[in-house]
Amino acid sequence: MSFVETQTRGDIVEIRLARAPVNALNPQLCNETREAIEQAVHHGAHGIVLSGGPKVFSAGLDVPYLLSLGDQRDHLLLAWQAFFGLARTLAAAPLPVVAALGGHAPAGGCVLALCCDYRIMASGPYRIGLNETQVGLVAPEGIQRLMRRVVGAYRAERLLVGGEMVDADTALQIGLVDELVEIENVAQRGRVWLEQLLSLPRSAMLHTRQLARADLVEALRPEHIELDRFVDAWYSPDTQSALKALVAKLGK
Repeated sequence: MSFVETQTRGDIVEIRLARAPVNALNPQLCNETREAIEQAVHHGAHGIVLSGGPKVFSAGLDVPYLLSLGDQRDHLLLAWQAFFGLARTLAAAPLPVVAALGGHAPAGGCVLALCCDYRIMASGPYRIGLNETQVGLVAPEGIQRLMRRVVGAYRAERLLVGGEMVDADTALQIGLVDELVEIENVAQRGRVWLEQLLSLPRSAMLHTRQLARADLVEALRPEHIELDRFVDAWYSPDTQSALKALVAKLGK
């Protein structure tokens, strides 16, 4: 069973995360999304709209699955490698990608959005942010760079240290997302934005984009993620307690 749906409209491909109920990012979903992006590029797409489910774009990493791995460190590493592999594919994509956020985008969902060229979010009671500190995790330096790149250093510090999830209106105000639209129009608006961008002289636009996004690609290099150190921290007692409390809360 595939967790990704694709639809082609001319030169634009919409890739939709479709792992009910909240698009929790397990290795299969991450790998299938990465492969869908690579296939879109291979088949000549000029732009991609990355969307998710109604009310939740993606709830981030599949924490219950990760906890179920227990002491299987190799499997845990593979799961995180699948996620960061997807993030790197988005960041380095040779064509523009719009994040169509039809709902909440915490943690890993926010990371994927930050890797895209443009973020369109549903107006309403939806939230976005990197809430890692709330569950005892430290966002790697590379991920912190993504946030600083979009909202500025001081604002990123406040959001990251507090693990703050901001509502859609605040996200627009601080530049975390680029525009708000009605939930049913998020993907359509993404296509319209892409069509406007793709009307520009293609070579100049793509080369300029490549130069402008070099820091984004650099941020996700392995030395800025330090995955082994991140996984070590995952197994700390405080982090495990916080993660298990989160799962218990989600199960209620």
